[in-house]
Amino acid sequence: MAHFARFITSRIIALAAVTFTVAGVSGCAQAQTSAPRTDAALMSAYSASQSGNWDTVRALIPQVQGNVLAAYPEYWWLRQQTLDPRKPTPVFEIDAFLTTHRGTYLAERLRGDLVLAAARTGDYGAIRNYADTTVTTPQVDCGILLAQHARGEKVSLKRVNELFSPGDVCWSLYDRLQADGVMQTEDFIVQLRGQLENNSLPNARRMARYIYNPIQQKAFNTLVDAPMPWLVKQADPPRDRASREMIVDALSRLARTDPQVGYAYFERSWARQLPPADVAWLRNQFALSAAIKLDPVAIDWYRAGEGAELTEYNHAWRVRTALRQQPVDWRLVLRYLDEMPSGMKEDPASWVYWRGRALIATGAVPEGQAAFRSIAEQFNFYGQLAAEELGVPTTIPTTAPPITPQELAAAQYNPALQRALALFKLNWRTEATREWNYALRNMDDRELIAAAKLAHLENIYDRAVNTADRTVRQHDFNLRFVTPFRDQLVQTTRGVGVDESWVYGLIRQESRFIMNARSSVGASGFMQLMPATAKWVAGKIGMADFSPSRVNDLDVNLMLGTSYLRIVLDDLGGSPLLASAGYNAGPRRPVAWRSTLPGPVEGAIFAETIPFTETRDYVKKVLSNATYYAALFTGQPQSLKARLGTVAPQQAVDTTLIP
Repeated sequence: MAHFARFITSRIIALAAVTFTVAGVSGCAQAQTSAPRTDAALMSAYSASQSGNWDTVRALIPQVQGNVLAAYPEYWWLRQQTLDPRKPTPVFEIDAFLTTHRGTYLAERLRGDLVLAAARTGDYGAIRNYADTTVTTPQVDCGILLAQHARGEKVSLKRVNELFSPGDVCWSLYDRLQADGVMQTEDFIVQLRGQLENNSLPNARRMARYIYNPIQQKAFNTLVDAPMPWLVKQADPPRDRASREMIVDALSRLARTDPQVGYAYFERSWARQLPPADVAWLRNQFALSAAIKLDPVAIDWYRAGEGAELTEYNHAWRVRTALRQQPVDWRLVLRYLDEMPSGMKEDPASWVYWRGRALIATGAVPEGQAAFRSIAEQFNFYGQLAAEELGVPTTIPTTAPPITPQELAAAQYNPALQRALALFKLNWRTEATREWNYALRNMDDRELIAAAKLAHLENIYDRAVNTADRTVRQHDFNLRFVTPFRDQLVQTTRGVGVDESWVYGLIRQESRFIMNARSSVGASGFMQLMPATAKWVAGKIGMADFSPSRVNDLDVNLMLGTSYLRIVLDDLGGSPLLASAGYNAGPRRPVAWRSTLPGPVEGAIFAETIPFTETRDYVKKVLSNATYYAALFTGQPQSLKARLGTVAPQQAVDTTLIP
């Protein structure tokens, strides 16, 4: 089925005698175990589900009873019945499953599946029966709102738009709200502009149906792909709302494709023909496009467009653009922060931190320090920086008292964690992670640390990290910042000449220590090496016995990854900040970003203004991780600000590195 990440090969099936042993606990009466017979039935059921042989899946359900994963084949079969409208819903079997497995991840997930099935057939009464599921998706949430509206209950448009995600049920919700006059053209225009800003063109085309007639929709499809040729043919000022919006949509596309030429054309040809609100919004679209390209003209365009309604994404880039000016106009930064939506400027910590900086720079020292104190105890990039502003370097908090044997046993006997561990043993990682995370929902700090300890004992390091990360008052940073294979890593990093703390911080973000991790673009292993990069580095360092099949071997992956990191570090002037960005986005990109700086900037500003969302988040997490690892390894306070350093402008030159 689609929700399983990998097809179980015959090799895995051969290994899948999951005689269930959890951290040395086996054969106990309280724990479910799985015998080879039920294991074989489970694997046969899985294979049958993959081939669509649902009669076989159903026939095998009795044969998996007693297996820790016995609920899975029944869930697969029941879910399939909800997807086939030609078949009657097996109400008795569904009710029995929900009763037998009450409170489990699969039962809650089936409730969500039933909401979706009922929404697709218009059975809004059935949705009420299953709407209390604790496992939701945007489509499930849209189905619940659709049923509420159909029953005559008032639904909040703010809530609808916050939950909306492209998908058949959410689109059905919009269809119904438009048909019933709850959502008007102006509501859809806001959504359409958001999709255009995100460059989500299929969704924009779908959203345009709520605004434009069929002839206009055809024109919209043309202007989305080729805005300037379409615009120059529009000789007359727009005479109605839809015509005006098409002009605005085309100009917003022009902002993305050619901001410099487009802005001049817009101001010359259209700014006087459009309402002030549309003009201000468009100026901010041009500013956003320029900001992401790190074009210095962005700040002027933002100033020209003040007063417009902005998305959170554009609010963020307006602040980033102000931070990048030299010298920083802290009053402007503060004003832009104040104009953010209330929920946004309070969370995440980034905007609280920059508000604190702006307040202090403009003379409001007590208020700025209060802002820092509000986030200084958060164990993240901006929490660390806020603490440093208050004179408190990064240290490791007091470790919680050791987990007792009784606390560990409670984790070992937790049925949901047992299921998750069994799924991990089968390499069904997607489902295993969902089961594991569901089990953590109501755990207190002691239970979380015990679960993290269990994951660590089972060498499932990503769950150890993510589970330990959830604690609120009691902490164990040896589980938050695990150090598997340290002997090999120390030997490799010392030989290559890179900081062990930095490498651990990078691996924690890259792969969460999953040995066979593979990204959507093909990077693999602990250090997430692309095949071409691995081959290039192997040649560079003279690894004569390299072959692509060895990239995931621990020693090979560490040697190639750390060697590449060292090459990037040397090429980027010894800056861990730039090298971390280069490791993620390619080494030529930070070279280009650095070349656009108007003057030297502190590392935190450079990190915050990285154009790529993934790389921006990655760099902050890697360097935050590295600082905590350094504190763990040395036992001494550490400075994240020192690790970030300062980045000065430097002309971009060709690099010998691969992209």
